[in-house]
Parts: sequence; C-alpha cells; structure tokens
Amino acid sequence: MMNHWQQLLPVDQYRVTTKGILGDYDRKIITMLYQPLIGPLSTSLYMTLWSELENNKLWSHETNHYNLMNILDIPLNDIFQARIKLEGIGLLKVFKRVQEEEASFVYELMAPLSPEQFFTDGMLNIYLYKKVGKAQFAKLKQFFCDEQFDHGQFEEVTKSFTEVFASSHMTNGLYISEESKPDLEPEQGQSFISAVQQQELGGFMDTFDFPLFFAGLKASLVSEKAFTKEIKETIAKLAYIYGINPLAMQTIVIRAMNEKDEIDEEELRKAARSWYQIEYSEEYPSLAEQTQPMQYRQSAGGEETQEDKFIRHLETISPRELLRQYGNGAEPTINDLKIVEEIMLEQKLLPGVMNVLIDFVMNINDMKFTRAYVTSIAGQWARKDVKTVKEAMELARGEYKKSQNNLPKNNGKSYNSKKRVRTEMVPEWLKEAKEGEGKQGKETNQPPREDGDFALQREKLQARLKKKYKAKG
Repeated sequence: MMNHWQQLLPVDQYRVTTKGILGDYDRKIITMLYQPLIGPLSTSLYMTLWSELENNKLWSHETNHYNLMNILDIPLNDIFQARIKLEGIGLLKVFKRVQEEEASFVYELMAPLSPEQFFTDGMLNIYLYKKVGKAQFAKLKQFFCDEQFDHGQFEEVTKSFTEVFASSHMTNGLYISEESKPDLEPEQGQSFISAVQQQELGGFMDTFDFPLFFAGLKASLVSEKAFTKEIKETIAKLAYIYGINPLAMQTIVIRAMNEKDEIDEEELRKAARSWYQIEYSEEYPSLAEQTQPMQYRQSAGGEETQEDKFIRHLETISPRELLRQYGNGAEPTINDLKIVEEIMLEQKLLPGVMNVLIDFVMNINDMKFTRAYVTSIAGQWARKDVKTVKEAMELARGEYKKSQNNLPKNNGKSYNSKKRVRTEMVPEWLKEAKEGEGKQGKETNQPPREDGDFALQREKLQARLKKKYKAKG
C-alpha cells in the first residue's frame, strides 16, 4: 500500500463536480443510512465537498487540499482515508491529472441509493442491520416508508396529452430545419442539469474465483446461458458478504434453479443466507467474516518466499476462519468473536491486520486470547495507522524484540529445569527477531543454543504452518 503522501499532497488542487442536483432528501439518506457504515468523518467530507458547489451549479471553484484540511481541522491522511471510504461505497468518483509534476483532482459527487434501493440492496442493508441492531433498523425503515396508495378504490380520470392539446401541424407545422437543430442542444462543452446518477458498488467480481466455480459445475445441471452478467455479479457479491467459497456456491446456485432452467436471483439470495445461518448459526454476517480489502493486499511479484505465502494466507482468510484453524476446526467461542468484533469496530483494524494480531497473541500468550492483552496491542497499532499485513508483522517484530531485550539476563548462572522460565512458541515470521536477539552480546561463530522445549515447540509450529500453506495451495 502506498502512503497517502505518495498519492496526495496539501498543495494538490481539486475541483468538485456533480452530474445533477443533490437535494435535502439525499442529505437525509446519507446522514441516516450511510453514516453508520462510513463514519462521521467520511460523511463530513462528503457534505463539505457538496457545500463547495454553488446553488444549481455543477462545478466548484478550484482550491487546494490545505484549505480542506483547515475546514475539517484534520490531517491530510484522515482526509485521504475518509475519501477512500466514499469511493468504496459509491458516493464519490476521483479523477487525477498530472502536469509538470503537479497533480490536480476532480471529485465527482454521486447520489446515494434511494431508500428502496438501499433496503433491498442485499449488502448495505445487511451491514446496516448488523451495525445499528434490529430496533433501530426498523425505525430507519419506517422513516423512509409511507402509506401505499390503493388504486383499486379509485377510477383514474387523468386526461391525455392529445385530449388537452391540439396539434398545429396543419397550419404552422412542426418541422425543424437542420440549421435550427443546434438551438435545441446544449452549448459545446456543456450538459443539461439533471438528477445525479447513483454509483453501483464494485470490485466483487475480482474477489470470486469463477474458474474454480465453473470447473466443478456440471453443464448438465446448470446451463451456461443461466449465468447472465447480473447473476454473476450477484454470486460474487453474495460470496463476499457471506464468505462463501466457490465449491459451496455451486450447491447454492443449484438450489436456486427454477423450472425454466434459470437462476432465480431472489432464491439465490435466500439460499446464500440459509447457508450462512446453518454454517455459522447466526442471522447476518459480521466484521469477523471479512477478508483484507484488495487495495491493502501485497502485490504479487517474483518468486514467493515462505513469508510471502503466509502474508497471502492472512490476507485471504477472515479472522473467524483463522480462529477456527487455531481451534483445529472447532467454531470460535462467542467471547473470542466479540473481542475481534469490538477491536475491528472501535480500533478500525482491517481484517488482515487483525489476523496478524491473532497469530501474534496466540503464539506469544500461550494460546490465550485475552481481551486486555489484545486490546492494548490493537490500540498501539491503530494509533500507528497500520493498514497492511506486512506493516503489522514488522511492528510486531519490533515490539517482540524489545520485550526480549528487557528480559533478565542469565549472567552465566545455571538454573535447573524446575526453575526455568517457560519459553513461548514463536511464529515463524517472528523468528528473525528472536534470532537477532540471540546474536547480541558475545561475538561468536556458534549458533545460539536452544533448549529442548523450544526446539520441539518450533518444530511443531513449522509443521503447522506448512500444513496451512498446503491447504491454501
């Protein structure tokens, strides 16, 4: 991941634009439905950019990000992170131009989904339900609903255009010459002001392994014609929301087939939700099921080392799945999941970073996932704005090395086995810090000695990590 200063500087200019007029109803939708998902900072950024547009105008004046920092009274990194959330949820499009090493941006504000679209989205409504709870969700839904008009009790008497207006083609004619047609169109470089378009949420197609999905799906069961663009997008979105792998999705799709050999989209959603309820015994998914966002994953390049493979492993599984692996397949306890949920929500740790924290704590703390210990580390990582798996691993290495340096030294005295302090299991990726600590002190060509317990524990950990790599392929 690139740092914000590599993509955005205070002196960079920007203009705000929109393809239509945003109204008070849009403001209510963003405040009441989107804000619980993106947070107050992203909401404030959207409203501030919106305020830079003059009434009934589609473009703002050009200004720089330093001015935006002063208005919001926050550092540029916070603005950058808030902007990314607006992009991801479909409220903002960003365009960049670089001329003579000077960058300028165009921020195009997108309209929020209508209440009907939001509450039937199949993803945003689920996350909102999980975030605000059943009672508040019902209140929000009621706020954006009203009594339905029963047309059956009335007879429509509306007059048509032809009943009201008489055509004058017999006298004056309605013919427009070629020379006059430009008079009906906007001037060059301009467009009519209309309603702002909504932006569809994207990126789901890249997260689902369609080749694997189709490889195990027999053509005799599901016709290729059944997989329209809309159905494939729905499959990818459902897989992302509920954490469904391609093999499990095959069974779900077959269950959603109708008598016309088509995939019923509504049945597909129901089947996916039923699968989740059976698999996890919960009504809706939570943050613990999410995986590391694509923009914060390590780019693949060259030959992968063992550490690269482990990084990819932590980036592509959810914290819940990692806890399940540590439990040898057993479902994590409710208490452990609550700790993960609270930390990811309150400290805003990304799933991949949370995975590093789980792996670190489980190995260093004798497989005990205690709230106080986990929260103290999470708070430090949040303050340091850790976003990637690699950043979290580097920080953990440094902290582990410090803790080892603060341990009491042997000073040449011998201790019997009964008085020996327990040696913790060390993750493979922390091995460098452990060995670096062992090399301090006397200069010697001999490798640092290991006691029998530590050597045995390390062998067990290495065997377990190799098993992880094989499972991931």
